[in-house]
Amino acid sequence: MSMRVGLVGNGYWARTTHAAGLRAEPSVELSGIWGRDRAKTATLATELGTTGYDEVEALFDAVDAVAFSVPPQVQSELAVRAARAGKHLLLEKPIAVSVAEADRLAEAVAEAGVASVVFFTARFDAIQRQWIDQTGQRSDWDGAAGLWLGSAFAADSPFDTPWRHDKGGLWDVGPHALAMLTGTLGPIVEITARPGRRDLVHLILAHESGASSSYAVSIDTPTAASEVSLKVWGAAGQSVLPASQGNSSQALATAARELAAAAQLPAPSHPCDVRLGRSVVGLLAEAERQLGRQP
Repeated sequence: MSMRVGLVGNGYWARTTHAAGLRAEPSVELSGIWGRDRAKTATLATELGTTGYDEVEALFDAVDAVAFSVPPQVQSELAVRAARAGKHLLLEKPIAVSVAEADRLAEAVAEAGVASVVFFTARFDAIQRQWIDQTGQRSDWDGAAGLWLGSAFAADSPFDTPWRHDKGGLWDVGPHALAMLTGTLGPIVEITARPGRRDLVHLILAHESGASSSYAVSIDTPTAASEVSLKVWGAAGQSVLPASQGNSSQALATAARELAAAAQLPAPSHPCDVRLGRSVVGLLAEAERQLGRQP
């Protein structure tokens, strides 16, 4: 039987990635939608042929799991309520914008014994995931370096949202960078952050393995300079992250399928579960502290 999933959110990413991915995955069923804008929720529900809910608790009551596509400060509060209601969680990154809220969510998941998956896109993209997994199997890498330079505030960008203006690339694309580096070089034990122009942040990471890495992140980069890259090097030479050959909805479908599988385990777990999400938030909060920003 398919796992019934409710979608929290009704914006661009909810429609093009979450709803599309959930509908494409046979092991789950998109069973309803809730959003803060009731009119948009009703329109999207009609478009998708599912139920639009006026109250989020009513959505929780009707499903086995909840997928979130809302700003992180909204997600962290609602996801705690969903976990306490016994619902499995498909979370967006970052899972929260403070360590306290991330801890609260991780504790709620652990206490409820529910499954969780955090949608770090590259970790679910077929081509990039294969590279990350194969790279991560080696222990002789010395280092890595990458760039995630986006243009979220370009004209007509669907990602030009208030929370991104507030938190910048550190919190928007920084989680992707940290999740990829964790997958390739292993757990990160120390972070150093230095500011650049606009929202650019240079991150220097020390890994438990003894390797080190660096990553520059921004979402306020001129469109012509946009880039996503990662290169690792060591005794085996160099290896470069391949370009994605899929799309975000296909990656979301994979994440949903793996959430459904994790939900069947006696002790649900996943490499990209809420524990990795909490670790990422801790690193970002420390970087923000070093930059002198208000967490």
